[in-house]
Amino acid sequence: MDTIDSLLENNKGFADGLTPRHLDVEPQRHLAIVTCMDSRLDVFAALGLGDGEAHILRNAGGVITDDVIRSLALSQRRLGTREVMLIHHDDCGLQKITEDGFRMELQETTGIAPSFAIEAFKDVEEDVRQSIRRVRASPFLPHRDVVRGFVYDVDTHRLREVEVPE
Repeated sequence: MDTIDSLLENNKGFADGLTPRHLDVEPQRHLAIVTCMDSRLDVFAALGLGDGEAHILRNAGGVITDDVIRSLALSQRRLGTREVMLIHHDDCGLQKITEDGFRMELQETTGIAPSFAIEAFKDVEEDVRQSIRRVRASPFLPHRDVVRGFVYDVDTHRLREVEVPE
């Protein structure tokens, strides 16, 4: 049995143990969280969130890309979110590469230069600040007054807030 088949079996057991219910598409806490795709971050458990309480957007590094702005715009304008929480983490894979190095690797192996930014970084707190600034600067987002950023410690599982001067 491959990994996906095993996970489908897990889903069957999970779904069979639940009573069917319908949750509203609008998150109960009116919150959107942007975080990294890192498998060590269990966002729901770390924040005590339940199903239907927040939108969770994940990508490599939790960076604010055009696609994340697109998702946040839909989340805010059509689905009622008003606050944005950014969660980056220490020991991130994007800290272990360089923008030019990974771009070159992709071009050498595929023959095509990627059209997207890699978004590699060295300083996780500065990367959080950059992400906060990108959200606050987006004209597509009507709710930019409550945007807060954090670094998740993958060993202790604690969050520390990163401030950005206004």
